[in-house]
Amino acid sequence: FGSHTTEAATFAQDKLEELRAVRWDQIASSNDQKSGSTGIAYSRNWNVNQNGSLKTITISVNWNDQGNRSMSLVSVLSQ
Repeated sequence: FGSHTTEAATFAQDKLEELRAVRWDQIASSNDQKSGSTGIAYSRNWNVNQNGSLKTITISVNWNDQGNRSMSLVSVLSQ
């Protein structure tokens, strides 16, 4: 379980770093699938909400490891 949680957190952090490299006006909500080294398939969703010059990004990673599991990472970016 611990290795899957670590992998999910890494996938969330990787997506946040990718979004930080994107032009401000192109940061948008979306989703994708990732396959981990442990053989687990992860579903990654990111939701972007803008409030003035701030964007709140919530990245959720879901996987099935003998039960449905999920973790989320929230970050705020300024223009």
